[in-house]
Amino acid sequence: MIKLLVVDDEAEICDFLKAFFSDRDFDVDVAVSGETAFQKVQDFRPHVVLLDIKMGKVDGISVLRQIKEKFPQTKVIMVTALETTEKIEEAMRYGADNYITKPLSLEYLEHDVREKIANLVVKP
Repeated sequence: MIKLLVVDDEAEICDFLKAFFSDRDFDVDVAVSGETAFQKVQDFRPHVVLLDIKMGKVDGISVLRQIKEKFPQTKVIMVTALETTEKIEEAMRYGADNYITKPLSLEYLEHDVREKIANLVVKP
């Protein structure tokens, strides 16, 4: 089963995406802060992380750097409400696999997540 971690400081977005992907047979966990996100990655070991860029004390770029340092094979898709090229370029420099902007297109998001895992060997 594909493991997906949703990281966003808006709990309703986490809940919505968890329901959406769970209905499509993904194993989904959530983190509602940058502070808890990396621990979730260590414990849950997701194949893909949907990671909000702008959060409270610990932003998505910091979490991305931690993930890619320890788990470089984990695919990370950055999510942002801000279309600032500076933050997007920074995320890509640190190893983000893609980025999407809010409001989310669920069809595109699902396609992108499935594309990221297509070449991974998933163990049960």
